[in-house]
Amino acid sequence: MAFPGEEELVTLITPVTEGFGLDIEGVKVTRAGRKSVVGIRVDSDSRPDLDLLEKVSQEVSSLLDAAEERGEVNLGAGYTLEVSTPGVDAPLTLPRHWRRNRNHLVELTEDGQKSVWRVGPVSPEETSVVLVRTVKKDCEVRVLEFSENTPAVVEIEFSNPPAAETELTGLDYDQAVAWQEENK
Repeated sequence: MAFPGEEELVTLITPVTEGFGLDIEGVKVTRAGRKSVVGIRVDSDSRPDLDLLEKVSQEVSSLLDAAEERGEVNLGAGYTLEVSTPGVDAPLTLPRHWRRNRNHLVELTEDGQKSVWRVGPVSPEETSVVLVRTVKKDCEVRVLEFSENTPAVVEIEFSNPPAAETELTGLDYDQAVAWQEENK
């Protein structure tokens, strides 16, 4: 039996994570001699808390132990299981990442230039997102197509967002796009 790859582990643990309503955001296996670390990042629209992560960790651990006993996987003489969320510094790469960060600030990098925007609604087809920012006391709205693969990371914000921005990010997608057209 071989040391399992990341894809094999995703296939193995997906029923457990789906049972808790979680998406697998990443699996990383690190071997260090006879020991190994299996790191699993999960998330959901409702943001899993520590109690849920503990339950998931217990079930995944039982599942992996049972798979080892059956000879399906070999994680080495001992392994450490780490179940966590992606964290604030994880890049936004999928529509669900943008949807989960609605009303948060993000830093975009386009053509080597960085800009900060507030995340608005994602399109019903999950092909684009509305972004809002304040420029010289006026709100600016734009639509970012996901196909552009623009790098984006959530910005930590310590103050309350401007009311005008949160009003716009609170609109549904079509309303926000209509606002953009009316205020060009």
